[in-house]
Amino acid sequence: MDQIIHFISTNSTDLALLCLAAFAAGFIDAIVGGGGLLQTPATLLILPQYPVATLLGTVKIPSLAGTAVAAVKYAKQVKFKVVVLVACTLAAFVASLGGAYLVSTINNQHIKPVILVVLVAVALYTYFNKKFGEQQHKTHTLGKQVLLACLFGLMIGFYDGLIGPGTGSFLILAFVGILGFDFVGASAHAKIVNVGTNLAALIYFSSTGHVLFQYAIPMAIFNVLGSFLGAKLALLKGNKFIRIFFLVVVFGTILRFAYDVFLKNSG
Repeated sequence: MDQIIHFISTNSTDLALLCLAAFAAGFIDAIVGGGGLLQTPATLLILPQYPVATLLGTVKIPSLAGTAVAAVKYAKQVKFKVVVLVACTLAAFVASLGGAYLVSTINNQHIKPVILVVLVAVALYTYFNKKFGEQQHKTHTLGKQVLLACLFGLMIGFYDGLIGPGTGSFLILAFVGILGFDFVGASAHAKIVNVGTNLAALIYFSSTGHVLFQYAIPMAIFNVLGSFLGAKLALLKGNKFIRIFFLVVVFGTILRFAYDVFLKNSG
């Protein structure tokens, strides 16, 4: 009986911590993306007894749920560039499937140093370019926009299937820096694309039995709650607020990858 009580108590504590992380991740992700940088490491830390692939598959359900809710909320107030959005989402979906398939065969540690350098550059550029995230009038034709969207959709979608955390932030950066969207519009489009990448990875992970539904479903509920509040706040506060929040999340991302690259590996 004591063992049963201990088991229930331990699982309840684990679930409570996971739900708290999922709520915070949903809130962050709805505003600037990158919620997985909190949710994924927390899940790996709280449930170390499970295979990494299983935990990556598990967090895809709350990520998908929260992102979908944010996408719906943005869709009510943001006008989408449908052709560009569809092209980017389809490319990202296919690439994410490929990334999820290869996740068990490629050492992620080889990719993280490159990502760390990119993130430092992003943070510096965003900080010093005060107009970054405001509407920019790019001279791209519709055809060129579609091509560019497909290219970064393929790259970021593959990353999401392979590693995952930070995908939302990378998508926002691409829509702002490459296509000239403002932060609100970029966040809205990024959410739709991120739904596609999460769905693709989830299809692979669930088909191979790598999902813990007893944790994933409650986490999804709390991620949705956080996402709803985050999207509402982002639409209320606008570009200036999202820009500041973006910098905070990117800085946190840099610290996380720096730890993985320099400290974790050295140990």
